[in-house]
Amino acid sequence: MMLHDPNRVHIFDTTLRDGEQVPGCQLSTPQKIEIAKSLELLGVDVIEAGFPVSSPGDFNSVIELSKAVNDPIICALTRANKNDIDVAADALRYAKRPRIHTGIGASDMHIKTKFNSTREEILERAIEAVKHAKKYVEDVEFYAEDAGRADIEYLAKMIEAVIAAGATVVNIPDTNGYCLPDQYGSKILYLKENVKNIDKAIISCHCHNDLGLATANSIAGLQNGARQVECTINGIGERAGNTSMEEVVMILKTHKTLGLYTNINTQGIYEISHQVRNQMNMPVQPNKAIVGANAFAHSSGIHQDGFLKNRENYEIIRPEDVGFPDATIVLTARSGRHALKHHLDRLGHHLDKEQLAVVYTAFLNLADKKQGIDDTDLNELVAVHLAPKSS
Repeated sequence: MMLHDPNRVHIFDTTLRDGEQVPGCQLSTPQKIEIAKSLELLGVDVIEAGFPVSSPGDFNSVIELSKAVNDPIICALTRANKNDIDVAADALRYAKRPRIHTGIGASDMHIKTKFNSTREEILERAIEAVKHAKKYVEDVEFYAEDAGRADIEYLAKMIEAVIAAGATVVNIPDTNGYCLPDQYGSKILYLKENVKNIDKAIISCHCHNDLGLATANSIAGLQNGARQVECTINGIGERAGNTSMEEVVMILKTHKTLGLYTNINTQGIYEISHQVRNQMNMPVQPNKAIVGANAFAHSSGIHQDGFLKNRENYEIIRPEDVGFPDATIVLTARSGRHALKHHLDRLGHHLDKEQLAVVYTAFLNLADKKQGIDDTDLNELVAVHLAPKSS
């Protein structure tokens, strides 16, 4: 079991399990191993390697990942039945630090329409699943599926029962991305205050992004006592995706007043983002926070001027902190003289005020016609408009 440091947030990466469920994103075992090794270098605490009973490929991937990775906990997902758990335990046999992640629906909707069962029967199944998993491994995580819509008193009863049965981590998923941050945060706080044995387990957030609130909900969970976040690189995952690892990590790094930290080497974020994007053939939207192509690009003249005077005017994260190549001043028709001078100086064209005024006018005319201005365009503007006049 992970040691409790009250300020430490454990990063549980499910890129290779939940992230890989995206249609068209399936990875081969060697590809999974390559990403797992990058996740290990990044400093993640837990790698969810797969759902072993779901396919021979997943079973094999968990075995091979367990052999290839040393430091992170290797986790395998199961449903709350003995066969799933037996198969997961078998797949984890080479893991240095194995974890079985088992669970069942906690909302009345799931209990009635998915399991055609009762609260009492589901509670019994949850307890039995944890006890069975505990026969194989010390580290057992329990997920209360659809906890976001579950009755809070029943959810608390379930969490108390599975901790008593041996669960070391309790996962409170907002499976459908339904909750608002204050609702999700208050759910975590209720469990923290009303589950008498809650100090025996780590509370984990697993939030989906259906309403664009996955990261906000995860942070609300942490603010209210959760200490593990289940997330993916680039926020990939089923439907609208999962909580984005890079967002959570950089929020905690940026907002020191939260008093929380992770063991992630943030300078590796950009590289692994590209690796996952390329291996899974899953493009990242240009305006994606932290890792999007435009995350550190400035095109507005007012922003460019302020940025060039002091980058902190318009950047709260330094590009190098996440391994990003560098902030980019993009030249468009909205750029000002300061931005143009910055690029001309970079190219070795040191113009006086009058020369700059001439080139800037020509630049604006060109920028109105052309989407983006590159170095070739700038060199040509200087050559044409500052060419010595023949007598």
